[in-house]
Amino acid sequence: MTTVTTRTVEYPADGLTMIGHLAVPAGDGRAPGVLIGPEGPGLSDVDRRRADALAESGYVALAFDLHGGRWFADPEEMLARCLPLLADPDRLRDIGRAALDVLCAEPRTDPDRIAAVGYGTGGAVGLELGRDGVDLRAIATVNGLTTGRPGDSARIRCPVWAGVGSEDPIVPPAQREAFTADLQAAGVDWRLVVYGGALHAFHHPQADQSPLPGVGHHPRHAQRAWHDVLDLLTECLPLTG
Repeated sequence: MTTVTTRTVEYPADGLTMIGHLAVPAGDGRAPGVLIGPEGPGLSDVDRRRADALAESGYVALAFDLHGGRWFADPEEMLARCLPLLADPDRLRDIGRAALDVLCAEPRTDPDRIAAVGYGTGGAVGLELGRDGVDLRAIATVNGLTTGRPGDSARIRCPVWAGVGSEDPIVPPAQREAFTADLQAAGVDWRLVVYGGALHAFHHPQADQSPLPGVGHHPRHAQRAWHDVLDLLTECLPLTG
């Protein structure tokens, strides 16, 4: 395990002061960068640990903020914040571009080698960056299988990997089909993994504490999904340059 340097970064986006977590690997050369987007409730220690783990592997990783430093324990508050965001691709893109600017401003980041990994709303942010024409090397989205505006997916220039639980009522089969049909029509290199028996937010250790129906942690599939994300990064964003 290599030594990583972490720090809190503040930056403006969506009319808020966002508070992200930047993790930088040991060494002094440039390294690929990874944006990490959180689930709807907001940035948590789970996302910060993911950033740290990626930095230990050699990536510069930014776990970005969605809500100006807030984490929503109340599902109604969370939905009141997230549903308007998910309905407005331009706001999602602005949040993503602000985070991307922070990641690229880190001197250790190679700005020509960036990937976006997101969960739920954070995954939608990564997809909208791709749909906005940002030159990403890969996009991974778990639970956040959104289609955005018609035709915009044709601007995605990198492979897209998506993961979802088979029993997720928030991302039902019809939504999965619309998502994959949109990417297929756009000529995107896409993959979808459906994890059998898993609910929404299956990857999150605290999902069992959510009062929302259809949400729950699945430890085995959570580990598998993380390894699938790492495999995507190894393929599309190799550390050897």
